[in-house]
Amino acid sequence: MTPAPNQHLGWYQARKLPHYDAPHVLQFITFRLADALPITKLRQIEAELRMLPAAEQEIQRRRKVEYWLDQGLGCCALARPELARVFRQGLLLHHGRRYRLMAWCIMPNHVHVLIECRYSLARIVQSWKSYSARWAVEHNERLGLGLQGGRVWMRGYWDRYIRDERHLAAAVHYIHSNPVTAGLVKRAEDWQWSSAGRELDLL
Repeated sequence: MTPAPNQHLGWYQARKLPHYDAPHVLQFITFRLADALPITKLRQIEAELRMLPAAEQEIQRRRKVEYWLDQGLGCCALARPELARVFRQGLLLHHGRRYRLMAWCIMPNHVHVLIECRYSLARIVQSWKSYSARWAVEHNERLGLGLQGGRVWMRGYWDRYIRDERHLAAAVHYIHSNPVTAGLVKRAEDWQWSSAGRELDLL
C-alpha cells in the first residue's frame, strides 16, 4: 500500500529493509539502478555474510554493497550527463516544499540524498524515481543508456535517520566524498553531479 503524501508510517519494513518515516526527520537515502549489482555479486555477498555473526551481518552487507556500487558495475546510465541532469531537476523540483534538500550526489549507478522530510519518505523517493525513469526509458535507445527491459531503478531504498550533529556531518562528508572514494575525481567539488561546494538554491 502506497502511503498518502502527508502520511508518515513511523517504523516499518518493506522488502526486508527497515525504514523510519516521520515528519521533520533528517534522512540519508541511497538507491541504485536496477543492474548496478548483478545477481551473481549479490549471491557472493550473501554467502560471505553467512560466515559472520548475525549481529554484524547488516552492517557488513551495507559496506559490501557500497564497495561494489563504487566499482561501476552495470550500465551506469547516470554517467550520461543528459540523464544525470534530468535526475538533478527531479531532486530540485520539490526542494523547499515536500522536503528540504541538504546534500546529494548522483553516481554513475546509484544516488545518495540527504533531506529533511515533510512528506512521506516512500512517496518522495517514488517521485524521484518516476520522474527520471520516464525520461530514461523514452531516450534509452537514442542515447544508448543500456537499460534492459524498461526497468531503470532497483525496487526499494536504504535510509538512515540522522541521530545528531556528528552523524549529520559524517553523512554529508560521505555523500560529497563518494566520487573521490570511487576514483572519479580528486576533489569532491570537482564532481559536477553533487551539492559539494554549491548553493542548492542556485543550481
